[in-house]
Amino acid sequence: MTAADPYKILGVARDASDKDIQKAYRALAKKHHPDLNPGDAEAEKRFKEISVAYDLLSDPEKRARYDRGEIDASGNEQAQHYQRRYYRDYAGGPDNAYASSGAYADFTDMDDILSAFFSQRGAAGAGARTMNMRGRDVQYRLEVEFLEAVLGGKKRLAMPDGSTIDVTIPPGTRDGQVLRLAGKGQPGIGQGKAGDALVEISVRPHPVFTRDGDDIRMELPVTLKEAVLGGKVRAPTPSGAVDLTLPKWSNTGKVMRLKGKGVPGRNGAAGDLYITLKVVLPDAPDPELEAFMNTWAGSSAQDPRRGMEV
Repeated sequence: MTAADPYKILGVARDASDKDIQKAYRALAKKHHPDLNPGDAEAEKRFKEISVAYDLLSDPEKRARYDRGEIDASGNEQAQHYQRRYYRDYAGGPDNAYASSGAYADFTDMDDILSAFFSQRGAAGAGARTMNMRGRDVQYRLEVEFLEAVLGGKKRLAMPDGSTIDVTIPPGTRDGQVLRLAGKGQPGIGQGKAGDALVEISVRPHPVFTRDGDDIRMELPVTLKEAVLGGKVRAPTPSGAVDLTLPKWSNTGKVMRLKGKGVPGRNGAAGDLYITLKVVLPDAPDPELEAFMNTWAGSSAQDPRRGMEV
């Protein structure tokens, strides 16, 4: 079954900027995230579609290939665009799948290595020793979820030859961080050691949390009653939901800090979680609340716009 058009899924135009695509993803993911819709199978299905669409459109190379009709919305090759191509075809064209800026390894200077190899092999026949050369490092790009980067985890990376590499994501991994996997690169020549795999991590945005160094920030909606009377409210954290105690008269913009609920640090310490409160009114009009506000004498004594006169 062919996946739907990712532009339609995210509700963006085909010429949308990267920023617009990320903004649309965050809004939809926040609405349909399984953590915010427990037990809702339809929301979970919708969230998966949104994630697949964002995975394609947030990758410049995948997006360009999709726009050209070379891959479908699931990232699969389109049969009508398949043709047999050789290394020099890839190395010379703009769609070089072996370029270091893409998802696969950089073989563009393999000619130099082969040239040196064969020249030394020729010399070996005249008594010279066989060349031993360390294998080349290869570069990959791996997308991980926000919580995988914060809490750590394992991901499986597909290789161009169909094999896979298991990548351990350390807790606290940052967007753009490069992980080095020793010996997972190109094999060496002769007795030379294999090169390394350099995996650049790309962290997806989260619909609720944003990272600020080792701290995490979020906005928590609370009802008018909760804000006025205070009490316990359920709040999400990267490691699971907790009961947060609101003081009475907690206004919009009030920031509460949960120590140690941020990003784990290398020294065993962790950053903090900063929760900004946002008071929200009921979704539907409440006649009883309206009647109370019309008779509440205290409402006329407050001037929240004092000092804003121009």
